[in-house]
Amino acid sequence: MDHEPPHILVVDDDTRLRDLLRKYLMDNGFRVTVAADSGQARHQLESLEFDLIVLDRMMPGEDGLSLARSLRTGNDVPILMLTAMGEVEARIDGLEAGVDDYLAKPFEPRELLLRIRMILRRSPLTTEETVVGEIVLGHCRFLTERELLVNDDGPIRLTTTETSLLRTLAENIGQVLSRSDLAQRCDIKGSERTIDVQVTRLRRKIEPNPKLPRYLQTVRGRGYVLRPDE
Repeated sequence: MDHEPPHILVVDDDTRLRDLLRKYLMDNGFRVTVAADSGQARHQLESLEFDLIVLDRMMPGEDGLSLARSLRTGNDVPILMLTAMGEVEARIDGLEAGVDDYLAKPFEPRELLLRIRMILRRSPLTTEETVVGEIVLGHCRFLTERELLVNDDGPIRLTTTETSLLRTLAENIGQVLSRSDLAQRCDIKGSERTIDVQVTRLRRKIEPNPKLPRYLQTVRGRGYVLRPDE
């Protein structure tokens, strides 16, 4: 039986943009449900399952940032946040809230489509697939060819930026990479604090005790280094 196309929830109070996104994404093979605000989005999430949420940050009532924080307490659905706010601090707020990617308005629809596809390609392993290369991080394993993080319970969802960060560190095991080096290699925009936010989030997923990191270590005054199990 054929697999159903990915189901996307578009949440935006701008009727024109909402309708344009619905048509554009449907024309590119996605199933699309729309919501005009956070309340409608919560209602849709109660009855339907989604593969990704395209979420506007600035909305009347509960804004997108608040909704994203709320969803992260019990829902792992990837979130791509749209915003008219392009400042570094605004992006950091979104990353700290748990969004997977951030796109500033106005944006090129093709870029939105590319970012959606990049997020969705982080698919779970099937039982038929063979693990070729892996890096062991305690109870976690990073499958290098698939760029997937898994543990005994199955795949651990990584954002696109977290995946890029872990891949870059894994390609340079034992080598200290500065924040500016990581930002350039991973194409992470923003200040050094942006890198620190991403490292903190990644540690929560790979470290037994994120406050005392065993694998993703800080080298004071220099940067970060990945030291996996032998």
